[in-house]
Amino acid sequence: MSQSYLIFVSAARQLCGVEAFSRLLADRFGARAETHVLDADLPRLARSLKGKDAVIFNFPIVGWKRRLFTPGLAAVLARLMGKDVVVFLHEWLALDWKRRIVLAPVVLLATRLAFSAPEIAAEFARTRLSRFVTRKRQVVPIPPNILPAGTTKETDISRALSAERRAGRLLLGQFGSIYPKKQSAVVLQVAAELVKQGHDVGVVFAGSFIRGMDNVEENFFASVRDLGLADRVTVTGYVAGDDELAGIFKEIQVFCYLFPEGLTSRRGSVLAAALSGHAVVVNAPAEAHALDHHGLFQRLIETRAISLVPTAADIPTVAAAVLAASREPPDPIDIAAAMAELWQSIGARIDL
Repeated sequence: MSQSYLIFVSAARQLCGVEAFSRLLADRFGARAETHVLDADLPRLARSLKGKDAVIFNFPIVGWKRRLFTPGLAAVLARLMGKDVVVFLHEWLALDWKRRIVLAPVVLLATRLAFSAPEIAAEFARTRLSRFVTRKRQVVPIPPNILPAGTTKETDISRALSAERRAGRLLLGQFGSIYPKKQSAVVLQVAAELVKQGHDVGVVFAGSFIRGMDNVEENFFASVRDLGLADRVTVTGYVAGDDELAGIFKEIQVFCYLFPEGLTSRRGSVLAAALSGHAVVVNAPAEAHALDHHGLFQRLIETRAISLVPTAADIPTVAAAVLAASREPPDPIDIAAAMAELWQSIGARIDL
């Protein structure tokens, strides 16, 4: 049965991937969903809850890092008012243990649990906390962070990248926040390998460094210098406009990701890159059936928009796959139809 939802968000202007999903969810649910900035104003929350069947929390949201008790209080109020509490976990064991302690009361109050990938559901199921939590659980397919923009807007960055391409440089790219667990710096090693082989390669990181993580930016640029790539790397920082981001994507020839756990279905940034019309090279999921619930990922693999290398592929293997992908564009897909099917699946699973 379709429910009406109050979906919690933060007041942040720069959105992490999880918060982007929260806002997309509210937008897609249309008239049966509203967003609510999570704060300590419980009377305001009580007024917003009137007429709603359920609330949705998505964790972790970067903008809530300092809110230790607010999510729990909001969940208590929702339960006292007879509302369902849907908790969507995009990560669990990868979170700092202190963060998990803060989130545990909200998880215990959940009437339904949703997970961003089978791997997250499985790791949560192995915890002691899982014994005391609702058995109403679903793995929900994650959509791309953004969709291809109808128009592109040139910026100083996109013009500079265009000049590099015209000069014959192959531009390798990555979209999304830059942080250690994403292994963004490993893409630098792929670029260095291609340069060593005699190719003119640049690397574009369309995103920004996650704040509050010690020395992430310093360590990243130390790797750039150590690999001799100082004049070949562009970090755009946070790009607010989809049209500006589309202008940057237009210049990237191949996207590349190498995750420590292999590709998982929660990687919305991989979907966004693959829908740009350029190939994505990424290491395969550790489990053969990890993407079975996600029709869009399967379709993009079929059309070669996503090219899988072995989960533990070495750098030369990935470099070879990047070259191959740069020479053979993927088959086009009907994005509108694919997204309509994906959102139908998302809505059906959350409503269960």
